[in-house]
Parts: sequence; structure tokens; C-alpha cells
Amino acid sequence: MQSSISRSLRNGWETSNLDRPRRLSASLNYHQESMPAKPRLGQNFLNDSEAVQRIAASLGDLSGRTVVEVGPGAGAITSALAARAAHVVAVELDPALVAHLRTQFPPDKLTVHQQDVLRFDFAAASAQAGQRLLVFGNLPYFITSQILLKLAASHTDIDKAVLMVQREVADRVTAQPGSRDYGLLSVTVQMFGPAEKLFTLPPSAFSPPPDVYSTVFRWRFALRFQELGVEESSFLPFIRKVFAQKRKTLVNNLRTAGFSSAAIAGALTQAAIDSRARAEALSIETLAALWRALDVTRAAV
Repeated sequence: MQSSISRSLRNGWETSNLDRPRRLSASLNYHQESMPAKPRLGQNFLNDSEAVQRIAASLGDLSGRTVVEVGPGAGAITSALAARAAHVVAVELDPALVAHLRTQFPPDKLTVHQQDVLRFDFAAASAQAGQRLLVFGNLPYFITSQILLKLAASHTDIDKAVLMVQREVADRVTAQPGSRDYGLLSVTVQMFGPAEKLFTLPPSAFSPPPDVYSTVFRWRFALRFQELGVEESSFLPFIRKVFAQKRKTLVNNLRTAGFSSAAIAGALTQAAIDSRARAEALSIETLAALWRALDVTRAAV
């Protein structure tokens, strides 16, 4: 399962311009002279107090809830979350920021893990909290795909996540059929639950300002595989094949994937899809219908 998601997300990022290692580490009025941002970690400190409050509010009512914060930086958003939630679990790689956070919050309000988030055990955190988790993630651009994979693989332990990413990535994650940004990434993420853009922040909201705009989006985990009658382990690789070359029609991509002309024609008819259609014009429901039709066709041959 995880390898299927991994390949889908990785391929979905080929044109997402994600090679810039910039993380928007949250920090308001932080002592930047004594602890300046570290370019090698992609740190840019959020200096917009209104944005901090909007982010915290985006997770909803936090009373009695445990929130996992990915990349807390110096703790500006951490402060807003801790004021609302029962407990915050912060996952931070920078040892200097970890030490700072531990001096700013009592242990009954904040637990800090000095750890790569890709190694963080969401299942253990959920079990300790006795509930599904809420997540805020200020995601490093250069490993955004891997973190989305990690969250998707941890879907049973997460209720919803509010994530800040490069604007172009959020556009792809939340895109709808027929739009320029709709593709493999959109379908892969949305199969694990609906995603919606909330607001966008300009470079001037950070210090030092990054080279890109950043968008905050909300992802609610509610898997659609069973609802749509598809198998997770084979549907995600299938989606990767139908979106393999966006300039090609769906028929051509299916032929390249090894389906026979007869099987394709029968499936298109059964799923009521125009033979001239491209994958980016098809809704997730229609793609699922195509998968089911091709599966039935293969079984009948």
C-alpha cells in the first residue's frame, strides 16, 4: 500500500518545482539576532500574527484534543495551539529550536520530539492520546511529497490536518476535474479525504521572505476506496498509468499501460466515457467506474 502511494505522489511532483529546500518555520518576534534562520534547513519565520490565529482556528474546536505540529520552529503557532488544545506534540529536527521550545512551554502542555517527521510514530501518539490526532504541518518544500505520503499512510490515526505548502502544490492537491492543475496528485490525495484551500500568504509574511507564496489547506481523512468500490493496492497504480502523459488521450495512456483495444473500448462504453477524453477531464467517481469496468473486462476475457 505505502509503495503505491509513494510512487503516485513522487510522480505527481515531477513538475511541482519542489527542489527548493525552504521550510516556513513559524516564529513571531523571535530573537533572530541570536538564532537566525538556517538556509540549509529552509527556515523562514512567520511574522504575521493574524495568520497564526487563522491557522490555529482552521483546526476547529481544540478543547480536549491532542495536536501534532510538524516543524514548529520557534513556537509562534505552537503558542496558539497550546492555548486552545489539551496537548501539543511538536516534531522538530533543529536541536536549537527543540531546546528553545522546551524552555517556553510546560511539559503538560507540550511534548517535543527531536525527530525527522518521516520517522514519527503517529499510531503511538494516537494511542497515547486515546483519540485520532489533529495535525498542523508547516511542510518543508523539498520533502512535501514524502510527508503527504506519511500522513496518508497514517490515516487511521489522524482526523484532519491543516498544512502549509508551496502555493502551486496546494493548487494541485485541491484541484477539480477539468482544471489545469488536476492530475495524479489531486486524485491520490483526495482518495484519502477531501482537501480545501483556506488562504495564501505572500513572501512578505515571513522573515526572511521566501521566493514563493505559501498556501494553507485543510485535509480531512475519510477514505473513499470502499465507497467507490476500488482496491487501494491496485487503484493508485492504475491512476498513475492513466495520468502518465497528460498530452495523450486516456485511450493512448491505457494502451501504453498494456490494455487491449477491445478491453478499453468495452470499459469506456460501460463507464460512459468519451473515447477522446483525457484523464484530467474525469472525476474521481468516473475514474473509479473505469477501473471497475476494466477489472470486469479483464475477468471476462
